[in-house]
Amino acid sequence: MIRRRVAWFAVVVLLALVASASAPAFAQEEEATEPDTSTVDRILAEQEQLMSGERFSYDPSGRRDPFRSLFETIRVKEGKRPEGISGMLVTEIDLVGIVKDPADGDVAFFSGTDNKGYFLQVGDEVFDGTLIAISSRGGSVTFRQRVDDPRRIKPYRDVEKHLIPLEEGSGNE
Repeated sequence: MIRRRVAWFAVVVLLALVASASAPAFAQEEEATEPDTSTVDRILAEQEQLMSGERFSYDPSGRRDPFRSLFETIRVKEGKRPEGISGMLVTEIDLVGIVKDPADGDVAFFSGTDNKGYFLQVGDEVFDGTLIAISSRGGSVTFRQRVDDPRRIKPYRDVEKHLIPLEEGSGNE
């Protein structure tokens, strides 16, 4: 029974201490009836400085502009391109034929945008890619095209070009 009385007494004393400690806080809150507008004015002034560009400027230092859309088309290297097939994009050349050469490996024959023919072997480069494989059986070639796309994990993609077979009956009979 004495334990219960001591426990009740401890609870009452604790509640009294909590009430006395929070009483000045409530009194201060009641006294501050007039709102403090200096904080609001300061925040509005800072936002105005940010919007006008006085307080912040972005220096990209060669990085991508974070405010530009990731879905806009990626530009190819700017500047003057070299002459011939080394200045053409992978998408600009067409596969015309494949020549089997047992001594030096297969050779692919391409038609460029200048209506000239070009021979390429594995390892030869065009403006935005490198020829990595020639398949004479499948009638296709594979380019490793360099891409500057922030959405892609790899900085390249493999592009296959196929020979277009002639339709039957359209040739000499």
